[in-house]
Amino acid sequence: MKFVKQIILTVLTLISTILTLNAQSISGAWHLSEGDKSHHLFFQDGFYFHTVHEGNKFLMSEGGKYSINDKTLKAESLFNSNDSTKIGTTLSIPFSISSDQLSLQVEEGNAEFERVDNGTAPLAGVWRITGRMQDGKITPIHQTGTRQTYKLLTGTKFQWVAIDPAKKQFSGTGGGTYTFKDGKYTENIEFFSRDNTRVGASLSFDGKLENGDWHHSGLSSKGDKIYEIWSRIK
Repeated sequence: MKFVKQIILTVLTLISTILTLNAQSISGAWHLSEGDKSHHLFFQDGFYFHTVHEGNKFLMSEGGKYSINDKTLKAESLFNSNDSTKIGTTLSIPFSISSDQLSLQVEEGNAEFERVDNGTAPLAGVWRITGRMQDGKITPIHQTGTRQTYKLLTGTKFQWVAIDPAKKQFSGTGGGTYTFKDGKYTENIEFFSRDNTRVGASLSFDGKLENGDWHHSGLSSKGDKIYEIWSRIK
């Protein structure tokens, strides 16, 4: 009986530790309000995106890859819509997480973000398009050159970016909230760098996960039929 109690205690301790680590994970979506400005900060599968907008006015977006060493966030910039000289640089930012608050020690002082979600959902991940339906057949898409298009999804938020890190070019981005239920994927746009009249719009598509890939079909914002296949970045 004593041995059984020890096993139960060990298991409960392990579960408690796992829950604590999950609660303190930086993964997912975070938000900071600065007057009329909204800061969106997403961490998912080694990538981070940070976007600022004021109402429907897009202000800036930057992001790249990140890693964590103890309590320091190391962020390597792959794109920056306002300052291309920062692309390729790495910042080391001390941080802490308490409950659902993320504190980043930046040059201007502490930036306090509130958690939106923990980055857990069937579509949560960083994706790249790898196939498209053409003439009734799926045609593989092989990325050439250094131009890159990513779509990052947390538990409830999404953002896509079109960039070329080698040329230090930023082509565009958009994002907001999404839902994925009963085979329907719906995006609600909160910011859009190219056309702010798109803010507030909702787009719905058919969606399914098949062999780890995301099949995405419906009508584009221009009304064209699309059938795309997206694969997670590993």
